[in-house]
Amino acid sequence: MRIRDTGDLWWKDAVFYCVDVDMYMDWDGDGVGDLEGLIQRIDHLSDLGVTCLWLMPFYPAGGVDDGYDITDFYGVDPRSGNAGDLVALIRTARDRGIRVIVDLVVNHTSDKHPWFRSARSSPSSPYRDFYVWSEKEPPQDKSQVVFPDKEDGIWSFDDKAQLWYRHHFYRQQPDLNTANPRVRDELAKVIGFWSAVGVNGFRVDAVPFFLADAANWPGDDVEHRHDFLVELRSFLTRRIGDGILLGEVNLPYDQQVEFFGGPPERDGDELNVQFDFNLMQATYLAFARQDAQPLAATLERRPRIPRDAQWATFLRNHDELTLDKLSDDERAEVFAAFGPDPDMQLYGRGLRRRLPPMLDGDPRRLRMAYSLLFAMPGAPVLFYGEEIGMGENLAVPGRMAVRTPMQWAARRNGGFSDAPRSRLVAPLTEDGYGPEHVNVDAQRDDPGSLLRFIQLLIRRFRECPELAWDTRVEVLDQPVSSVLALRSRWDDGEIVTVHNLAPDAQSVPLQLEDADADVRLVDLLGPGECAPDGRGRVTVDLDGYGYRWLRVVRPGHRRLR
Repeated sequence: MRIRDTGDLWWKDAVFYCVDVDMYMDWDGDGVGDLEGLIQRIDHLSDLGVTCLWLMPFYPAGGVDDGYDITDFYGVDPRSGNAGDLVALIRTARDRGIRVIVDLVVNHTSDKHPWFRSARSSPSSPYRDFYVWSEKEPPQDKSQVVFPDKEDGIWSFDDKAQLWYRHHFYRQQPDLNTANPRVRDELAKVIGFWSAVGVNGFRVDAVPFFLADAANWPGDDVEHRHDFLVELRSFLTRRIGDGILLGEVNLPYDQQVEFFGGPPERDGDELNVQFDFNLMQATYLAFARQDAQPLAATLERRPRIPRDAQWATFLRNHDELTLDKLSDDERAEVFAAFGPDPDMQLYGRGLRRRLPPMLDGDPRRLRMAYSLLFAMPGAPVLFYGEEIGMGENLAVPGRMAVRTPMQWAARRNGGFSDAPRSRLVAPLTEDGYGPEHVNVDAQRDDPGSLLRFIQLLIRRFRECPELAWDTRVEVLDQPVSSVLALRSRWDDGEIVTVHNLAPDAQSVPLQLEDADADVRLVDLLGPGECAPDGRGRVTVDLDGYGYRWLRVVRPGHRRLR
C-alpha cells in the first residue's frame, strides 16, 4: 500500500444511500416525510452498512421538479423540518459512522427565487446578469431539452423582462449564468454555508449543463469552463479537508473523464467521484441479452482516472433509468426485455421502473444483479428501498413512479405515515410490491431476505478493498458468453468474482497464470472453496443466475476468509 492509499480517501470504498426526505418517514403525521423521521430510521441505515447518506433536495422549492426548482439555497422546506433538525440528523448519522452529503443544484433556480424575481423586474437589477438572456428569440434546439415531453425548446419569453431566458429543464427553472464571477461567488457561499452546518460534501446536479457557455456580460469566463469546477473543489477542500463533489455527468467516457481534472497519475482537481452511466447502461444491455460481453467491453474501455478519484456504480437512481448511450437497436432490446409497455418508458430514452419488477421478481436474478453491483470496481450507490426490493407505481406520472413512500411494515400506509392516505405526499406502491408483501420489518426477521443479503454484500465489500481500489479490474477470458469473470487486486489482496447472467447452470474454466498448487479460492458469500491445479487452471461451478466471490488465498495469507 502506498502512503497515499489511506482511509481518509473515504469515498473510494464508500457505500452511498440516496434518500428523498419527503418519501422516507413521516414523523409529524402530515403525510410528508421529514428530517425527524429520517433520524428515527438512521439505525436502519447503520445496520445495513451505509457509510454515506445522500439527501435529495430538502430546500424550499417552487413545486415543479420535486425540490430541484429551489427558491432558497440556504433554507429547509418547512414540511421537512428546520435547520436544527438537519444538524441533528448530521450529528446522529456521524455517531453511527455515516457521513452526509446533500444535493448542490447550481445550474438553475426556480423562477420564484428572489434572484430571478429581481432580475426580471428591471434592467438595472443587480441580479439581471445572474441569468442567460437574449433580446431576440434564439433557435430552439429540442435536442438540448431535458424534459422533451414538457418543453419544446430551451428558451422562453418573459413578459416582464421583455427578454428570452434560457432553461434546459422546465421553463420554471431559469439557467444561472455560471460564467459570471458574481454567480460563482454566490454559489461558493452556498457550499461554505452547508459545509459549516456539517455536511461532508455535495452531489452536484447536471454538471455539463452549468458549465455550458453563457456569455452575456463583460467579464464572463467562457474560455475556461472547467475552472469553475476547479474553484469549487478547491474552496470545498479548504472548508472540509475530506469533503467531496459527487458529480452527475452523463457523457461518453472520453468526455466524462475530463470532469475529474488532471491526468490519471495525478490526484485530480475537479470532481472526486462521478456516476458511471456508461457501465450502468451496459449492465442492462447485458441483462437483456443474458450475455456478459457488453459489460466486459465497457469495463475494458473504461478510462484511467486520477488516483484520488472514483467511479460511483449503480443499478437505479432517482431519475429515469436513462439508456441514452445505447444505440437505437440496443435500447430497443432493453425496452423489449424490461419495459415493453410504452407507459414504462420515458422520453423514448429511458425506463421509469425499479429493478425487481423488471426482473419479474425472480430472487435469483435480483441477488445476482446486486452481487454484480458490489463486485464491479467503484463505490456502490443504493436508492432508498432497493435494499428490500421495492417496486414502482406506474400510475404516478413520469420519473415520480419510482419515488413512492418507503415501506417499513405491513400496516397502514406501509408504516410511512399515520396520516389519512389521501394526504400522503405520493401514492404507495401496489399489487405484488405493496407494503403487505415488501417491507423492512418482515425482512429484518428473515435470514433469507433481500435485506439480509444486501447487508452481507455491504459487509464483504467493505472487507475487500480490492473491489473498490482496483479501478483497472482484469476481465478474465473464459468461454461462457453469459458469464462475467473479474479479477481485482490491491496491496496483498486478490479476489475473483464470477456472475452468470443466464438461467442455465454453468461450469466456468478459468486460468490464473500466477496461481500454483498452494493457492485456494475461498468463497466469501457462503461456504465452499476450489483450488487451481499446478498450472493455474480452475473450474468454477455456477447455478443459473449464480454468483461467487472467491478470495485468492496464498500461503501466509493474513486477511479474513
